[in-house]
Parts: sequence; C-alpha cells; structure tokens
Amino acid sequence: MAKRNIDKAKEAKKDEFYTQLDDINNELKHYREHFRGKIVLCNCDDPRVSNFFTYFAYNFEFLGLKKLITTCYKNQNMDLFSQNQSEQAVYLIYEGDKNGNHTPDANEIGVMPLKGDGDFRSKECIELLKEADIVVTNPPFSLFREYVAQLIEYNKKFLIIGHQNAITYKEIFPLIMQNKLWLGYGFKGGAGHFISNYEDTATANDHREGMIRVSGVTWFTNLEIKKRHEDLILYKKYTPEEYSKYVNYDAIEVPKTELIPMNYDGVMGVPITFLDKYNPEQFEIVGFNLNCANMDIIKKRLGKLNGGPAFYIENQGELKRVYTRILIRHKKI
Repeated sequence: MAKRNIDKAKEAKKDEFYTQLDDINNELKHYREHFRGKIVLCNCDDPRVSNFFTYFAYNFEFLGLKKLITTCYKNQNMDLFSQNQSEQAVYLIYEGDKNGNHTPDANEIGVMPLKGDGDFRSKECIELLKEADIVVTNPPFSLFREYVAQLIEYNKKFLIIGHQNAITYKEIFPLIMQNKLWLGYGFKGGAGHFISNYEDTATANDHREGMIRVSGVTWFTNLEIKKRHEDLILYKKYTPEEYSKYVNYDAIEVPKTELIPMNYDGVMGVPITFLDKYNPEQFEIVGFNLNCANMDIIKKRLGKLNGGPAFYIENQGELKRVYTRILIRHKKI
C-alpha cells in the first residue's frame, strides 16, 4: 500500500519525505570517525524541520565538525508540504557553539538568502557543494539518478537515503560494480517511516500518525564502514542437484544470500539483498540480469517475451522467470 503512495509522490515530484531523528542517529553512529574537521552539507533539507540539521547541529562538537551548511528548495515550508508557497530559498551556516551552552542558538546560525530557488542543481548550490567534504541528506527519490551523478561528478563523499530499486538503475549499478558506491547499514526491517502529509495505509501495528511507511528504503554511501570488510559466513556446498543453472546465462541460481555455496568457483545469481552483506574482498560483482540475460534464447523457446531481460531456470520442462539477480563470483576460491 505504501508503495502506491510513494509512486504517486514520485509522479507529482513531491517525494521530499522528512527523516526521523532516530533513523539518522542509528545510521550515522557507524560513521563518526569520518566527520572530524569536515564541512557537512545537507542540500535537500529545510533546516526549520530537518532532522539532519538537528543531528549535526546538536552533535557539532562531539563529531568535531568544521562547518555545517544546509539548503532547501524554496517550496518547502515549515507547515506545508511542497505547496510552492515559500517565497525565499535560504541556506544556513553553523560553525559551532559560541556562548558555551552547547546548544545551536538562533544568534549562532547564519541565515542567508539564495538568489535562486535552492535547487541542488543551481549554480549557487553547486558552489556550496564544492565547499563541502561530505553530503548527508534524503534527496527526492524521483531525482536520485541525477543527484548521485552530481555527487560523483564533484568527487564528494556522501551518505544518502534512496530506494533499493535504485540498485538496478543503469546509472547506479556500474558505480556499485566499480566500488564507487555501496549500501550502508540500512533501516530496521528494510522499511522506514517518514514524516509527510501523504496518507499512510500501513497495517495497524505498523502505522504511525503523520508518517508514511516506505518499504525497501536504504542508505547509499561511499564512506568506508566496518561491515563492508566482514566476510559472509557460508555453510552450503555446491551440488548440481540443489542449484539450477540458468537457461539463458552461464551461472547458477542462488535464491537466498545465505545459500551461496562456499565451493563454487563459477558465476552465481543472487538477490539484490545480497548487497547488504557484500564484501568486495570476498566477492566480485560481474553484472546483473538487465545487461547479461540472453533473451534471444527465451524468445525462441517461448515464441514471445514477457517483460524485460531476466534469467530463467527450467523446471520439469517449463521455463520459470527469476526475479532481479546480481551476478557474483568468489574471489578466495
């Protein structure tokens, strides 16, 4: 149900969901060593309501930050949601506590007007991006491709929220293969609750007033974290009877990450959730179904194609389409 809400938001370009402070704290506690002496930019955040601003402003000295900059698109207003009724886009600069009360007071925060609308793609916002060392925010999902491309273009470190479907985007997956982007620690249960004015149709035991539940959200980053260098513990051994081979690609089907065989030296297709456990020292990513599946074979067998490129396995003479798969290979065998 929540997926329909977020799809509507993307279509209307109204997907600027406000992130909960607890979710920010739960993720950022793993990255604290990266922030000392750094300039942090939150460039999709209205600081009047943004918990990213709250987190960094109140932890400024604890993290050892040099400077905090936040910008927001002018249509965001403290009491409105993407209604285009806020006349002035602004950016805020906070450089730490000045009066010794360890609280970011109003007179310690510099508020400056922006000439334009505060869009992260505008020239003046790009100048602020150039100044920053690390970008941390929840960008609009509808602009995720463009947003990440800009971060890569300007060689920025980042920690941002996105939907796990972005893994399969043709602009994003090569970055994962090249180890220029990976997944962070993520949201509990693979779902996040975001502050918004969209109706939340989550089940009663997972409904929170004033919020929308979005499944499949995660954190994307290029900051080094401990879990990225932890080996996945494997216990299964390969047998031809247990692991089917794809009809249209030379690889075996592994339906769950924990079932990756420890002794198979060929290519394996695994679910995209594998990336939560991906250690580039243990595995090599070689591709995924959208750029590897041979659909000519399937068309010849079925006489037609149902959907885009996918891997197929054969079960009792019938072809079965498999969900999105990432292709990996062991490095240590």
